[in-house]
Amino acid sequence: MSDFVTALISIDGLLVGLCCAVVWLWIAPGSRRARWWLTGLLALYLAASVHGIARVIGAPLRRGFHIFSVDDAPPLPRAIVLLGAGARTVHGRSQRIGVLTLGGADRVLEAARVYHLLGGPWIVSSGGPPDGRDMLPESEIMRRALLELGVPDSMILLESESRVTRDEATSTARILRQHGITSCIVVTSDTHMRRALATFRRAGLNAVPAIAIDPISQQRPTRTWVPTQQALEFSQQVIHEYLGLAWYRVRGWL
Repeated sequence: MSDFVTALISIDGLLVGLCCAVVWLWIAPGSRRARWWLTGLLALYLAASVHGIARVIGAPLRRGFHIFSVDDAPPLPRAIVLLGAGARTVHGRSQRIGVLTLGGADRVLEAARVYHLLGGPWIVSSGGPPDGRDMLPESEIMRRALLELGVPDSMILLESESRVTRDEATSTARILRQHGITSCIVVTSDTHMRRALATFRRAGLNAVPAIAIDPISQQRPTRTWVPTQQALEFSQQVIHEYLGLAWYRVRGWL
């Protein structure tokens, strides 16, 4: 359900809405409702594509979180859990490569920072393959990036089956318990952290947050209040999180 609603706040959703408006106006050229529909559609997508507006709407999701420091670390033994953000697999004629999204890259950077800050605990790279043929698991794509940032392969554990946050929590909890670990530092975006943290704690882990940098926040200040494709994608994430929190509460997963 949340995926369907968030898909409406996208370029595809905009095109569908515009097609409906065009057909409506051809059928009823004088319709005021059709004009209001078109005006409302324009206002909605303009607002959704402005990063500053999306940040304001998403503020309750981020409230209470701060940059992770040594003092925030849970007791030993502990591990870092790196949650994926939608990595993609690009296929050539005979080979393929995994590509991180901007949000995914920032999560990897934060996980590597926390790893070096805490003296090298285990890192669980969590995320299964996206839908499609012959796709790489996101956990493997993030593992390769972690290696580039100086994390030894021997300290990376892979969780490569999950598709949603709850699956990541239950699968990761099982992996950590096999290593005698019940405390973890969850690395994800600030908007996703509230749901992720509650889900991991529900799975029985002593979980603390380490928020990754919002990649759009590093753009020029003047772009904060102009429409961009990245801001539209961020708005999708915010809406997805509000709906996800509601759905997880209904299902008793928080």
